Amino acid sequence: MNFLIKRRIALGSMFFFLGLCFASWAARIPDIQAKFDLSEGQLGSILLFLPIGSMIGLPIAGWSVHHYGSKKVILWGSFFYAFSLPLIGLSPTLWMLILVLVMFGLLGNIMNIALNTQALDFEDDYGRSILASFHGLWSMAGFVGAGIGAVMIGLGWIPFFHYLVVAGISVVIILSSRSYIFEEKSRSEAGGLVLKRPDELLLRVGLISFLGMMTEGCMFDWSGVYFKKVVEAPVEWVTLGYVAFMGTMASGRFISDRFIQRFGKVPVIRSSGILIFSGLMISVISPTIIWATVGFLMVGFGVASIVPVSYSVAGRSTLYSPGVALALVSTISFFGFLIGPPLIGFIADLFSLKISFALIAVNGLGIALLATIRRKVFSQIQTPSQS
Repeated sequence: MNFLIKRRIALGSMFFFLGLCFASWAARIPDIQAKFDLSEGQLGSILLFLPIGSMIGLPIAGWSVHHYGSKKVILWGSFFYAFSLPLIGLSPTLWMLILVLVMFGLLGNIMNIALNTQALDFEDDYGRSILASFHGLWSMAGFVGAGIGAVMIGLGWIPFFHYLVVAGISVVIILSSRSYIFEEKSRSEAGGLVLKRPDELLLRVGLISFLGMMTEGCMFDWSGVYFKKVVEAPVEWVTLGYVAFMGTMASGRFISDRFIQRFGKVPVIRSSGILIFSGLMISVISPTIIWATVGFLMVGFGVASIVPVSYSVAGRSTLYSPGVALALVSTISFFGFLIGPPLIGFIADLFSLKISFALIAVNGLGIALLATIRRKVFSQIQTPSQS
């Protein structure tokens, strides 16, 4: 097998491992809530500590990748990240859970930046854009993680033993892939990526990605809770909404390039926003197990193209190099992913979980409007052949 293909598989496996760990945590959030008898507002407060860890990890990741290279950061950070997962299930008190979630978020963000740095560098050797496929594998891991979670719940396994199994799978992936992780050719970009000011194009794309990632984060953390408390699904079907969302998001990321080539990036972004809005409103207006699942399927397809298209547009910036532009958009969108889940909890505590999901549906309209108004901002990226 060609060496580049082997390396692509290895890097893709690492993205898969990262998504598997995060999805495994998300799949058992209802159990964590029940274990500590948390209200929606309290759960939202607890979930806030994971993004706090991620925020702490942002400057650490940039500094460590810049000074030590993505290879060392990935090889060391991956093991720590994998084994921080069982510690979540092992936490005997809320304070211990908070501490572990901060560490889990910190390590996850360090791994995210290091892996994307490695993938961007690898694209130069590969000769064409492949970052979207890596993100597709991360999403596919979410689908697999949700499936494993459903099996573990059905077997009556507590989160700790579930997480321990996932950590074991992760170690196998890490050991199998480590021979194909190399030092990036240039570290100068990796150290100060997030410190530059975005231009109008990158700011617009960043806001679109922000809304998409906010929706994605909410679906990750609250799908199970929504199906349990609003849909009132049987215990064996609580993860159905999460599986439906992750399944269409993962598959959508592997086929989005075909739609972009045929219709163009702006129409795809606009259609994605409409799908997000429509899917969430269906789930709110008719919260039955069938219609909520249909709605979550639509949201998955809507979210699927947002990040890959945003990154693709960012890479065509005329003011910044692809790596710097990607990091700027990624930083803006990252905040959406962080604040969405806690926001759901706070709104649900004040009003209801249905109201929370209805408000998140407005993100879809925002995405569609941002892709429609002042379209000249996107004039350089509307030609399908450019994708």
